[in-house]
Amino acid sequence: MKLQNLISAFPCEIRGGTLDTEIESLEYDSRKSDAGAIFFCLPGARSDGHDFAMQAYSNGCRAFVLERYLDLPDDAAQLKVSRSREALAFFSAKFFGNPAKSLILVGITGTKGKTTTAIMIREILCRAGLQCAYIGSNGVDIGEDHYETANTTPESRDLHRYFRMMLDKGLTHAVIEVSSQALCNYRIAGIDFDTVIYTNLSPDHIGEGEHSSFEEYRDAKRKLFTDYRAKNIVYNSDDKYAHFMISGATANLVSYSVATESDFKAENIRPYREKTSLGIDFDVLHDGIRSGVRLRTPGKFSAENGLAAIAVASLLGVSIRQSSDALSSLSIKGRFEIVDAFDEITFIIDYAHNGMSLTHALSVLREYSPSRLICVFGTVGGRTFCRRKELAEAASKLADFSIITSDNPDFESPSNIIEDILSYFDKHSPYTVIEDRAEAVRFAVNFSEKGDIVLFAGKGHENYQLVKGKKLPFSERAIILDEAAKVPLAVI
Repeated sequence: MKLQNLISAFPCEIRGGTLDTEIESLEYDSRKSDAGAIFFCLPGARSDGHDFAMQAYSNGCRAFVLERYLDLPDDAAQLKVSRSREALAFFSAKFFGNPAKSLILVGITGTKGKTTTAIMIREILCRAGLQCAYIGSNGVDIGEDHYETANTTPESRDLHRYFRMMLDKGLTHAVIEVSSQALCNYRIAGIDFDTVIYTNLSPDHIGEGEHSSFEEYRDAKRKLFTDYRAKNIVYNSDDKYAHFMISGATANLVSYSVATESDFKAENIRPYREKTSLGIDFDVLHDGIRSGVRLRTPGKFSAENGLAAIAVASLLGVSIRQSSDALSSLSIKGRFEIVDAFDEITFIIDYAHNGMSLTHALSVLREYSPSRLICVFGTVGGRTFCRRKELAEAASKLADFSIITSDNPDFESPSNIIEDILSYFDKHSPYTVIEDRAEAVRFAVNFSEKGDIVLFAGKGHENYQLVKGKKLPFSERAIILDEAAKVPLAVI
């Protein structure tokens, strides 16, 4: 595509160069910017892309999108814009042929429940014959193809590339987890959603390199409901911030609830536990009709996630009965994911990685009356230091036995992290320390007995351990099953 054609996507001032340049790629990494690229100078928390423009020029790049003119040679076309991140979103849409306009898009935001609800929606729609893709914390799924991503919501260039891939494969729908950072950094700028979902809100992602305050985090989330022209808003009317989120919105409002009257209400929520798995049964009341639903995940929050998914599917023409059938056997990777290994022992992998989520997970599992509730956990190195106290207090209070180990230590010593956790841990609560997480998982498998529930907290869907800047392959599920196969007990 000629630069002349591309620049119509976003208002800009032009200095130098030629607009006849053929653009073959959009880049924001100067090392990948060559003669066929247009380089976007993106400001960031730790570095500024403007500082790398000359490196891109040295690599052959002659087209630049920037927020201030730079001292570049005259043959460099400098496209000055108000916000280069926003420009990237609109240029990307234009470059890939505006694929989002041909898809029915569902966006979901909130603090908890995004991944589970999004994957539930995709499962329901696909089972109903609507070809749906997924983008979020668990990566990108387009048909049978899976792609790993660095962020919950990919950068706008990658989003539109995925949208193009969806269309090329004949897909018609996509459900997207929309993070607060994506909203602040214009990753979804210009995208029209059919339906957007609000799950809940609590303090998270607040600190250096993230949001400076809860209010900033909250206001970022709200943008999805006020700035993106969605036809429908599906929202959790039980959440105390729901009214703030939807106030001023002009979309069709659809509520769901487990406690108050709403468009989709869950009643008679009751736990069930089978040989290796557990979950909930509940009734959905909608338009005066009651329908039964079973989910292979526990707790009231699972009913909330299920209700949101059912409500969205209903707006897209799928019956509650079809949705219920689709959800009854669904187990979501890293979100209360059940690993069938032994009869009468339940192994669960969950992404609970802060005090609130771990407290919630352990409290929910207590409702299933385990012989022992065992918790394997650690925390990340080099940041979010406040989580160490939260996690220690949650595990020592609610677990019968804790196995304290590593979780993405990165450049910090695992022993230092564990020592920090132990400084807050109630030593009256039984525990052991196993620094190597793989060994900790193996110990947990062998230590478990009939009637136990074992929670592997923190890693969730992640398939790596971050150690000294490197992502080393790591699969908690594979380790559990491998170790279980060695134990002389009845393996499922």
